[in-house]
Amino acid sequence: MNRENGLISREDMMELTRRMTPARTSVTRIAGCYVDREGEFDGSFNTNFLKLSPQEKKRNLELAKTIPFSDTNRELRKYRFDRKRQGTGNLWQLLVAMKECGLKNDALMDTFYDLVMERYQSREEYAVFVFHDRYDVPVKAADKERLGESEEVFEYLICAICPLAGEYEPGPPVCGFLFPAFTDRSQDLDHICVYQSDPEHPHSELEEKILGLVE
Repeated sequence: MNRENGLISREDMMELTRRMTPARTSVTRIAGCYVDREGEFDGSFNTNFLKLSPQEKKRNLELAKTIPFSDTNRELRKYRFDRKRQGTGNLWQLLVAMKECGLKNDALMDTFYDLVMERYQSREEYAVFVFHDRYDVPVKAADKERLGESEEVFEYLICAICPLAGEYEPGPPVCGFLFPAFTDRSQDLDHICVYQSDPEHPHSELEEKILGLVE
């Protein structure tokens, strides 16, 4: 059984969430699908984030922000992907491919949606939202003052699974993830941060059956 490995730095997560405003965001794309009460596909979308209206940007950023802004090491926990699960045909490879194409490959997205719909357990309509972001991580001095130039580009995905509050209108996310993990202000492809809005009654199928983190 692979439990979460190491602790998530709250400061690292706050560095990501501080940028999740319409004026500062570097999110490039948003994609997702809707699922009906019977667990059947009910439509999808794939959009350049910059083309959304200011109101749509704000609403969608609030969904994305929920995951890194949550209670670290309680609602949001870090898990390690076993090396054996990082090969060809595994979910890890699918997530890396989704990240590297910036969500622009609809075939990859459909594969991901199918996996979620097959294994996610819900008695209500829900939506799967996936965000792609590219963050130019600034160099910081020893006193943590920003020096200005970029140290690296942290390219990552945020997935939020949300019950629908109305017709194609998502409510707050109940679970999701951030991949790869942002560890010591850098990309960490060996880990994923998994969000559960209710840690006492989690959607454990996310870790166990969808992400394959627990055997």
